[in-house]
Amino acid sequence: MQYTSEEEGNLLTTLVKLFPNSSKATLRKMLTSGRVIVDDKVCYRAKHEITIGTNIEILDKAKASEESPSPKAQYSGPKLDIIYEDDAILVLIKPEGMLSIATDKLEKDTLHSRCVDYVQFSDERNWCHIVHRLDRDTSGVIVFAKNKQYKEHLQSQFAERSVHRTYHALVEGRPEKDSGTVSAWLVEDKHLHVRKVSSTFQGAKKAITHWNIEDSDRHVSLIHISIETGRRHQIRMAMKDLGCPVVGDKLHESSADPLNRVCLHATALEFLHPKNDDPVRFEAKIPFTSSKSKR
Repeated sequence: MQYTSEEEGNLLTTLVKLFPNSSKATLRKMLTSGRVIVDDKVCYRAKHEITIGTNIEILDKAKASEESPSPKAQYSGPKLDIIYEDDAILVLIKPEGMLSIATDKLEKDTLHSRCVDYVQFSDERNWCHIVHRLDRDTSGVIVFAKNKQYKEHLQSQFAERSVHRTYHALVEGRPEKDSGTVSAWLVEDKHLHVRKVSSTFQGAKKAITHWNIEDSDRHVSLIHISIETGRRHQIRMAMKDLGCPVVGDKLHESSADPLNRVCLHATALEFLHPKNDDPVRFEAKIPFTSSKSKR
């Protein structure tokens, strides 16, 4: 699709007019996927200024992938499932079973170490800064920053609870209610073990987990989850509190493991881009369903 602007505005506003039936989240994803060409250049910025006569082209997904080659195509190290990359951030899908970052045991192979190797492939001065993490057994969307300033900008958003984080969990059984919120006080020891405590316990941190059922059958339920806080094992402990542990989560009393993994996945991450404060959203397909769990 090609279009020549007949009025001034910003790129997102123009896209809203071109695609009135699409949500802004969908249009922002179109931008971050490299599908929008402005005057023959890929444009990622929602607030990019559009003037009369500006030429805009919308690529289909396959063509955008072909016309937006990245260094990852040349990188010969361990495969990374990269969703988006620019000079400020690296967004990718963490596989289950891999540490986000090294613990005090100083593990050599982590997602962070692989990302550092990846960015240093093109320039040894490059670095990936840790912004947040996902538990070893959790898969899904994660973001790294490419310099300290962008890292601090992103971490301040996490601290202020302005980052929107969506997860999906496949759990055993079905909660008594269709939706709810689990609030708990958790403490983590030096061995990374987590337990529930009272609010007055030294070192206790509050964990707030909102959830609702998306699908359910006689055996399992698919739960949509959003969190206000990011505590270790927060979601897994919340599902246990509901009497419906995450499938495969033996640590929190799951009795079944048909997929040989903890069925918890970070499906979406939405924040302000640290370079320009544009709202961006990144998503990852849910890798499990209730039908697969019974195979």
